Amino acid sequence: MKYYIIAGEASGDLHGSNLIKAIFAKDTNAQIRCWGGDQMEKAGGTLVKHYKEMAFMGFLEVIANLNAIFKNIKFCKADIKSYNPDVIIFIDYSGFNLRIASWAKKHNYRTNYYISPQIWASREGRIKNIKRDIDAMFVILPFEKDFYEKKHNYPVTFVGHPLIDAIGNISIGDDQGFRNEYHLDPKKPIIALLPGSRKQEVRQMLGLMLKITPSFSEYQFVIAGAPSLEIDFYSEFLKSYKVSLVFNRAYELLSHAHAALVTSGTATLETALLKVPQVVCYKGNWISYQIAKRLITLEYISLVNLIMGKEVVKELIQGDLTTKKLKQELTKILDGPSREAQIKAYTELEKKLGGKGASEHAAALIIENV
Repeated sequence: MKYYIIAGEASGDLHGSNLIKAIFAKDTNAQIRCWGGDQMEKAGGTLVKHYKEMAFMGFLEVIANLNAIFKNIKFCKADIKSYNPDVIIFIDYSGFNLRIASWAKKHNYRTNYYISPQIWASREGRIKNIKRDIDAMFVILPFEKDFYEKKHNYPVTFVGHPLIDAIGNISIGDDQGFRNEYHLDPKKPIIALLPGSRKQEVRQMLGLMLKITPSFSEYQFVIAGAPSLEIDFYSEFLKSYKVSLVFNRAYELLSHAHAALVTSGTATLETALLKVPQVVCYKGNWISYQIAKRLITLEYISLVNLIMGKEVVKELIQGDLTTKKLKQELTKILDGPSREAQIKAYTELEKKLGGKGASEHAAALIIENV
């Protein structure tokens, strides 16, 4: 069969790559064309457009890049029409994907969604479009099933969270070997910095994170470089602070870290599954934040707290994200009861996410229902 998969971010590239591998394992004659990144291409998909060309964050950034977005939508429709797939698989990236889904349904393409748009967080009215345009939805967060089925009478399948597999499949070397490879201090504990994957957020978040590093001289700070950004982008930060940079090794970095400062997003869940105590940070463009605050109805922003339904990790958002508070919260998780409480809660979190095999489960259902 012919599959067309659309992902628009680094996390979607990761999950899309594992889905592609699972599809090939079950359908040896599969042809897969995709929007995504290096990992999806490496898994065997024919890459049409890289997410680096599509990653716009925040309302103002989207408005500023509307021309590029509309060009991408037009090109995507033409490419799908030319390829004529048996099924289109959307992975998150709702602003773009729901537009394509609406067009695709009108043109009688089968539409599947893997990793739901976060309509439970904002603009819940989009459920009308999902019901109309999506033939099958495969969700990865346990509370999403009740949200769709009980609240909106729309049947979905909970397949488990693909991060369980992604993290379970990584090969972690010994701590000393990792430190030697990156010329890290052999004795100082590591604090990982995960400032995001887009230029706008990294500029905003990393500068704030780095300001507190001189106050923790007994630790060493290591930045997880985003695969979507070039090493030169980080040079200004590396010149000003005594920190290290690791590219494409975020899971390994976290596995050797004592604690982490993490920009809100999928990385908060990845950090939790690797059992690393963390402080969640978020600070965006002021106008974009004011708009988002009026649209988003959630009590928490991190996936860890959302899934658990309580505050497990501290969230420092917008005005609360100051160097003083960041120092205080990081200090709490370096040792003592706050650190122990987070690690204990992470075990419960993992149970809530289900077992292994999310990608295989989703692939089987996609193939079976075409």
